[in-house]
Amino acid sequence: MNETERHSRSLERTRGELTEFLLHHRHKLTPADVGLPTTGRRRTPGLRREEVATLAGVGLTWYTWFEQGRDITVSERFLLSVSKALRLDDAECCHLFLLAHRRPPPVEAYQWQSIPARIQLLMDELGRPAYVINLRWDVIAWNTAADRLFELATLEQGERNLLRMIFANPTLRRRLPDWQQDAYRLLAQFRCDLASAPEDPEMQSLIDDLKQLSADFRLWWEKPDLHTYGYGIGAITTDDASRQDFDHETLIVDEHRHLRMVLYFARA
Repeated sequence: MNETERHSRSLERTRGELTEFLLHHRHKLTPADVGLPTTGRRRTPGLRREEVATLAGVGLTWYTWFEQGRDITVSERFLLSVSKALRLDDAECCHLFLLAHRRPPPVEAYQWQSIPARIQLLMDELGRPAYVINLRWDVIAWNTAADRLFELATLEQGERNLLRMIFANPTLRRRLPDWQQDAYRLLAQFRCDLASAPEDPEMQSLIDDLKQLSADFRLWWEKPDLHTYGYGIGAITTDDASRQDFDHETLIVDEHRHLRMVLYFARA
């Protein structure tokens, strides 16, 4: 079998899997699940194709061809719309993109999703400071130990961003004895993360805001020689005015949503 024949068989198999995947999820849903009225008796389970197309805001013919596995090209917006219409979770949406585009869905940097209950339980049981950030470095979950260090619960949601806290929160800045070193490391790491979504408007909005809020950020953002990296703050002054130094580890909570848990380990 030559390369062309192998590629053709691979495409046929993928299209068959795509059809099975879409049919499975369409048949799982009922009109009531998606807020549609139930009218008359249905000969087949689940939603009709025209209902999925309407919910997704796409053409019926185009959706039908897509479900049938025809050789058509669909956009990211089309796939995301179908994912929402079929109520796919993150893993299922990723699988749909892999079948249709052979790659994961596009990164969405600004995400305030709740984390799984077991992840919150894990952080609560650790006994050491831990928080979860998204790609934009919004702190979306934390434990009591982290709250004692950073007073996260007192911040408005829009202010609960690690870079914003470092560069635009004077109260926290006064408590960081190695502020410049920490700020350099965090900014360097954020520049690396930006490569995952360089055109994302929410990432750019954060950068623009910080340029307005912090002269240091504005100056350092243009400097190409940031060589040290990190997700956590290395030293902080505690309530009793003593210095506490930390090492860090970062765990992946959700690879596709770019959610990471940052753990703080106090140095003796």
